[in-house]
Amino acid sequence: MNRRKKLGVVAATALALTVTAPAAGAHSGHRPAADPARATLPAGDGWAAEGTGTTGGSAADASRVVTVTTWEEFRAALEAPGTEPRIVKVVGTLNATAAGCGAFEAPGYDFARYLADYDPAVWGYENEVSGAQEELRAVSAAAQGQAIKVKVPANTTIVGVGRNAGITGGSLQVQGVDNVIVRNLTLESPLDCFPQWDPTDGATGAWNSEYDSLVVYGSTHVWIDHNTFTDGAHPDSSLPSYYGEVYQQHDGELDVVRGADLVTASWNVFTDHDKTLMIGNSDSAGATDRGKLRVTLHHNLFDKVVERAPRVRFGQVDAYNNHFVVAGPSYVYSLGIGQESQLVAEKNAFTLASDVPAGLILKKWKDAPVTTSGNYVNGSPVDLLAVHNAQYPAELLRADAGWTPVLRTRVDHPRAVPALVDHRAGAGRLR
Repeated sequence: MNRRKKLGVVAATALALTVTAPAAGAHSGHRPAADPARATLPAGDGWAAEGTGTTGGSAADASRVVTVTTWEEFRAALEAPGTEPRIVKVVGTLNATAAGCGAFEAPGYDFARYLADYDPAVWGYENEVSGAQEELRAVSAAAQGQAIKVKVPANTTIVGVGRNAGITGGSLQVQGVDNVIVRNLTLESPLDCFPQWDPTDGATGAWNSEYDSLVVYGSTHVWIDHNTFTDGAHPDSSLPSYYGEVYQQHDGELDVVRGADLVTASWNVFTDHDKTLMIGNSDSAGATDRGKLRVTLHHNLFDKVVERAPRVRFGQVDAYNNHFVVAGPSYVYSLGIGQESQLVAEKNAFTLASDVPAGLILKKWKDAPVTTSGNYVNGSPVDLLAVHNAQYPAELLRADAGWTPVLRTRVDHPRAVPALVDHRAGAGRLR
């Protein structure tokens, strides 16, 4: 068990300098640009700055700059051929599911019939569901997936225009490409119209859903900046229950998986969600993930999320200067330590409800080392590792992730982080 570290209080004058508002644009580590769509990731700003850096579509010719106001226009702009730099500007809110769930239903699919057929009183808990209604559910789900998923090509910048740009119900797939920037969007989580009932999932079964707002899959040099990820009009609290289990229609908000590498997520807001941010999606994916999944998370606000902020497998993840606002009793954990992970969590700020013990911040999924230093809980320095190990001795975690992050453009005092991040992170706050 590590000894609890006593961190000195920074002098008042130094703290004042820390929270002094920087020049316009400087708070996000980049020079202000006349057109935010032409901005590039600053040198040294997290893992996405490694090597060639991340420029997205900043060098796009005028003919490759498109402004869209509908989901159909957005899809067409991304599907246009060629890998030359492109910029897609989003105006207003694009709705990927404006026609409603009924538009995706396969002929013959009947949810009431589905519920009757697979009621545990009839089907039991021993076998996964099968048969006509499950087959029709799968066809319906595939139709929704086809409609709401859109692939983002290489050398692309997607940027919201103004303070009210976003996407509702869509799933951005950054898959197998290099050099992508996504900024200034409010991304309302896709609502899965056709969750699958799995009676074998846990002791009492579970509803499993698909679709993340943004997936980085096997891609490199990705900058995700000043976005707001939210469940919006459909928080989990609004979802019904069937068979005694929540009819879960949300998956994650952001996933970085399957050999993805060199990602920086900065100045985003993740709010009111359960399984929020996953880095590495399987313990058995070492062949693709080992040596990859290098991700930097800085100056993000995790606002009342339940878990996975993030959960890490394999990757060297640098999480610093983030603000975690934690409310009970649904809270599970923030930082998940998984298979061969090497998480460095430094100088973050945690605002915990009175009924949430600090030991819950870390969660051990598999034995792996973690570095935690300079973190503050409710305004005071706390050794997260020591507190966790003291409160949960059956889940002891090891110290020292074995590497030292160097790709950082600014590091703020953790006492300044809540005010700084809460007022400057998220969509609509580019400067």
